[in-house]
Amino acid sequence: MRFQLLGPLSVTDGRDVVVLPPSKPTALLAALLVRPGSVVPADRLRDFVWGEEHPATAKTALQSCVLRLRRLFAKYGIEHQAVVAVAGGYRIDADADTLDLLHFRQLVERAGARDDGSELYTLRSALALWQGGLLANVPSDLLHRDEVPRLAEERLRVLERVCDIELEQGRCREALVDLWEVTRVYPAHERFAEQLVEALYRTGRQTEALAEYRRIKEHLRERLGVDPRAELQRLELAILRGEELGRDAGGGTARRAGGSTAATAPPALAPVAAPASAPALMAPVPHPQPAAVPPVAGPRALPDTAPGFTGREYEVDSLVRLLRSDRPEDGSGRAPFAVLSGAPGIGKTALALHVARLVSGRFPDGCLLVPLTRADGTPRPAEEAAEELRRALPAGPGAGRARALLVLDDAVHPDQVRPLLAAPVCGAAIVTSRMGLAALVATHGGTVHRLGALAPERSRELLTAVLGRERLAAEPDAALPLADACGHHPLALRIAAARLLTRPRLRLADYADWLRHDPVGRLSLADDPRMSVPQRFDEALRRLPPALAKAHLRLAASPHDPFTAAVAAGLLGLPEDTAEQVIERLLDAGLLEEGQPGAFWAHELLRAHARRAADAAPGRSPALPRPPRYRGHDGAGDTQRRDGTRPPALR
Repeated sequence: MRFQLLGPLSVTDGRDVVVLPPSKPTALLAALLVRPGSVVPADRLRDFVWGEEHPATAKTALQSCVLRLRRLFAKYGIEHQAVVAVAGGYRIDADADTLDLLHFRQLVERAGARDDGSELYTLRSALALWQGGLLANVPSDLLHRDEVPRLAEERLRVLERVCDIELEQGRCREALVDLWEVTRVYPAHERFAEQLVEALYRTGRQTEALAEYRRIKEHLRERLGVDPRAELQRLELAILRGEELGRDAGGGTARRAGGSTAATAPPALAPVAAPASAPALMAPVPHPQPAAVPPVAGPRALPDTAPGFTGREYEVDSLVRLLRSDRPEDGSGRAPFAVLSGAPGIGKTALALHVARLVSGRFPDGCLLVPLTRADGTPRPAEEAAEELRRALPAGPGAGRARALLVLDDAVHPDQVRPLLAAPVCGAAIVTSRMGLAALVATHGGTVHRLGALAPERSRELLTAVLGRERLAAEPDAALPLADACGHHPLALRIAAARLLTRPRLRLADYADWLRHDPVGRLSLADDPRMSVPQRFDEALRRLPPALAKAHLRLAASPHDPFTAAVAAGLLGLPEDTAEQVIERLLDAGLLEEGQPGAFWAHELLRAHARRAADAAPGRSPALPRPPRYRGHDGAGDTQRRDGTRPPALR
């Protein structure tokens, strides 16, 4: 067994991970693990667990807390990791095999001692041990004030060294992936800002490099009243003079003032480096970048999938059997593939990644996650993705068909997918899409899985995996009402669980009652705009033609649940045959479901979202900007009928 300190405090046996519930024993364990092998004075432990103004009974309570911690160790079979009582305090002994913090430090020390060119890979392996918010489930203000910044600084030093190595090796595009993120989290960190400016300039993006210099300069002056350090000022001068700072990884030179750049556009995907004993897994989806800067993706360590994947047993079994077969069941000889469709946030990508991990050993050329939609919702052309696949997995002379698994994520149109299924690198594929992609299935076969809300027992399992059994055992009757308030929607459940995890004193029943008053508006996390149910729904509507989006809002906000085509025609003021076409489009977009033949309904969260939109703009449907649409080879959009005309409601 192993303790994971570099993220939410948890215990793992290498396969399953148990995130410890927020509690005083959890705080005590964290206080001991941040100083492994050292005696932590009892007074200091009481401060960590109860705060500096701890009660008079804290001395006795600390002993009780140690006993509870020992019982917890026994529960998870880690009695050998004893809490040792010594004169004046307590100690936990650990090594690199039992504590990820010591493993991290071991890798960093090993990387610094090597001169065989493996320093970068070793440091990347060390950074991959960090999994999410540091001690996010530990309710101790003192630990977060005194210890978390110290540990975070260790990670920043390693990341700074990684970016230095990548710049020294001319791998500027790879460095940009980390630098965009870290400079937004630490806007006053001048060394990271300097690295970002240099990487941008050396990849031919002089204007953006100067804009980044102005950003850090204005930030330092406004917040601290100082100018950038001398190294940054010299870098700005070098850019203005058009000096050559280095060469990029592809051999192209950096842009000179008044000249052009030979650097090509950065690829949107690349295989992740992995040890020879395990195939590379999917490159993570790049984080959305500021509007002025297109997102950049490159090789980076694959983060663990969200803990507590539950349910979807039928889909998992079916997909695993399909992907482990030599040929698809239709006998065509084409690479096997499956389509996962469903509403926004329903867990399509999570299922695809979960299955990809299960079958990764079947694909010697690894697995790739290929985003088919940019961060702004714009569909990527198939030719662009296909070219990047050729660069990511080049075939040598006389080489046979590659055996790579492609996860084609967030497809908008069948024409994005068809060329990729025929690519030489495609050994099999999982396609995720909010659309049904019926035309793709009609021409290329494949299997289809439309995902819906989780079953109640699976929702409870997800909450248990994130919050811990003790938290749910304290309120055994509150889990189902909370899951009901979330509509058993996977994204909503994870957001609710994350909020509860960071607020250990909040009762599940009280939180469920609070959610019911605004189930959509309150399902957002302030520190990450992507973890937001209303934003996910808004983004889905912006992809639709405005008239179709308005039709959805009107139908979903109506009291008719379910409704028929005749009812929809009355609500929309359209002929019934036209209303049927509108319903078909909304079904295909994952915004409606069909129960009995002819009876249609929207998920309760989508209905709440529509009612909320109606309340925000009484008497009229909300105006939505016209979305970007995929353009086929003939330049036509996707709102036309097969005969080239448009339905009256969508003109």
